[in-house]
Amino acid sequence: MKTKQWSVQIDIDEDGKNTHVRAALTTMDGMTIEGSGHARRNPRDRAVPEIGDELAAGRALIDLGHRLVQLANAEVAQSVAGR
Repeated sequence: MKTKQWSVQIDIDEDGKNTHVRAALTTMDGMTIEGSGHARRNPRDRAVPEIGDELAAGRALIDLGHRLVQLANAEVAQSVAGR
């Protein structure tokens, strides 16, 4: 069995109220797929930046996963059409 490794870079930008995250997966052949996520702190809530980071990062990873599945589905469709 061949083992492969992909890397995901997570960049977090937070301004105290809003957190934006970019998750980028880079495959061994250099292809990059990106997902994004956002979290907003309710003004009545206590400031706990880690919570916003976790929510936005989780959302970015979910978005990245959806994009990866869409890419795979498109590649399967192309492969089947090319038979």
